[in-house]
Amino acid sequence: MSRLDRVDRAILRLLQQDGRASIRSVAERVHVSRANAYARISRMVEDGVIRGFTARVDHERAGQGASAYITLKIVQNSWRTVREQLLALPGVAHIALVGGDFDVLLLVHTADNHALRELVLNRIQSIPQVLGTRTMLVFEETDQVPPDQPAPRGAPQDKP
Repeated sequence: MSRLDRVDRAILRLLQQDGRASIRSVAERVHVSRANAYARISRMVEDGVIRGFTARVDHERAGQGASAYITLKIVQNSWRTVREQLLALPGVAHIALVGGDFDVLLLVHTADNHALRELVLNRIQSIPQVLGTRTMLVFEETDQVPPDQPAPRGAPQDKP
């Protein structure tokens, strides 16, 4: 796996801002040829730096009006088993194994508080390895999108 240079990081910022940006647009904005931009993006996909391309969703407009972070205490050494069970649940957006006062941090989106209650009390708490949960409702959320920045200094220029 290779290290990322300034041009690679600039390409990543652009793709995080707009995953649908064309190769031509990306190349122009970071001042490299289309072939160079294509090769860099392909390499970052192959290396797993870019894990995929996705849309940022307004969950409320998409019919998922209730969001919450749920912390879980789990049985020691049960992470893999718990993770697989959590992945199968509806509305799960993010799962992280963490250190601290709890073991797992889960982000979920559901249609409403009734569906959230069902998910927590009847689905998550019924997993045998889950020792306890704590639910924090999300009142408002904002995605951090990398700021639009000029092309990196010293980036190679296309020749006409």
